[in-house]
Amino acid sequence: MAGKKYIEIMDTTLRDGEQTPGVSYTPTEKQNVAKILLTKLKVDRIEVGSARVSDGEKAGATGIVEWAAQKGMEERIEILGFTDKGKSIDWIKSSGVKVINLLTKGSERHCRIQLRKTPEEHFTDVCREIEYAASQGLTVNVYLEDWSGGMIENYQYIYSFIKRLQTVPVKRIMLPDTLGIMNPMMMARYLDWIYAAFPEIAFDFHGHNDYGLCTANSLAAINAGISGIHTTVNGLGERTGNQTLCELVGVINDMTDCKTRVQEKHLAYTAGVVQAISGKRLAANAPIVGTDVFTQTCGVHADGDMKGNLYANALLPERFSRKRRYALGKLSGKASIDKNLEEMGMELDKELRDKVLREVIRLGDKKKGVTPADMPFIIADVMKSPKLKQFEVLDYDICSKRGSTPVANVKLKYKATTMDASAHGDGGYDAFVKAVRKALKQVDIALPNLLDYEVRIPPGGKTNALVETTITWANSNGGNSIVTTGIDSDQLAAAIIATEKMLNLVTVTA
Repeated sequence: MAGKKYIEIMDTTLRDGEQTPGVSYTPTEKQNVAKILLTKLKVDRIEVGSARVSDGEKAGATGIVEWAAQKGMEERIEILGFTDKGKSIDWIKSSGVKVINLLTKGSERHCRIQLRKTPEEHFTDVCREIEYAASQGLTVNVYLEDWSGGMIENYQYIYSFIKRLQTVPVKRIMLPDTLGIMNPMMMARYLDWIYAAFPEIAFDFHGHNDYGLCTANSLAAINAGISGIHTTVNGLGERTGNQTLCELVGVINDMTDCKTRVQEKHLAYTAGVVQAISGKRLAANAPIVGTDVFTQTCGVHADGDMKGNLYANALLPERFSRKRRYALGKLSGKASIDKNLEEMGMELDKELRDKVLREVIRLGDKKKGVTPADMPFIIADVMKSPKLKQFEVLDYDICSKRGSTPVANVKLKYKATTMDASAHGDGGYDAFVKAVRKALKQVDIALPNLLDYEVRIPPGGKTNALVETTITWANSNGGNSIVTTGIDSDQLAAAIIATEKMLNLVTVTA
């Protein structure tokens, strides 16, 4: 690479990401994600679907391209098409999309076994398809499916195919590691061959993660001179998934002489939206966007950060609109306690802080997960003081039966004020929250927005198992989100316990 350059990011969350088992988007969901990807996150291009799949697929593509046309972004919308005697091209043209990503066979084995054609027959079919697409005003990119397998088995096939593609109007040639079988050394070697033979062609790399090497392969491709990388948000995709967008952006920006145009500060937001729409939960340790990745657990690390930010690397949470946390448990030290007290805006004298630390360690030894949200209750218990528990759910009656809207009646106490309220909701917990919100208006307290709701039940199938409900709430003060957990044999009761904890955190400074 001669000097710095931008790597094009083509995100295929809306096409290849939808091949994730159990994932299907509505046209409206596709349009909303497309807008976020292009205008908020600012990826270079997006692939929005596959030709001839369904009426819904076409409606989604049409809606996206109509919106994109108003923004001057039509050429940034792409769709997968097939070598099918012009049927995909006609379908794509009628949808309004201007760019076709034509799927072809990048290995002789796929060509002969799946298509039952000779390489020459397939090359001729593909060139005819491209010429027809160009005559219809479409820009053509070409996928060489199973390119990695083709390079391993018979480079002459790949070489001959690309030579033929130079005779027709192709903008980019896209090199998929369809089965995730590449490693970085192979990638460097094969791209050296490709660029030695075809130095003027724009190539993209499309990686899959079967061996967990996808990001390493993408990095090797960038170092070899690749023009673009294909990604999905949260690594969605078939089997182990595709190249993860968020991870790749950090790697390119920090570990190469290249840059991306992607706005890092919106990565976590985008990951959360796609998690909600896809129903596929992010791993807690997913780089950059996982819930745990900016959390220090060891007390030594918290102490080092307090003294000189010694346990931070270039992936600072502030880059991604996040904040560092310090976990509490048996590995905690005084600095861990101090960091959490600072986040809460509280101060304790040394004797009381030491008592709180001993209690945190004791709970950790019992495998009790201590969260920052538990701190006020631990402090109150150590101080033998009720002052930090100013809010209490005195009673509730929640009725949900077939054919009727759930209703909740609640009795709450805040300091010396007792409040009653009732409300209907879409479910039992929704009715409870709406009743609580109504009651809190009496004491001028606003209920934070709920961001995430997770229920965990131990495996084994016992109907009386304890349920752990973890709820994440927005922090109106702009700090870290508030995470509270409730445990009970009843799922709804666990959620109410978690809600009561949150309200005590909110009201302790009210």
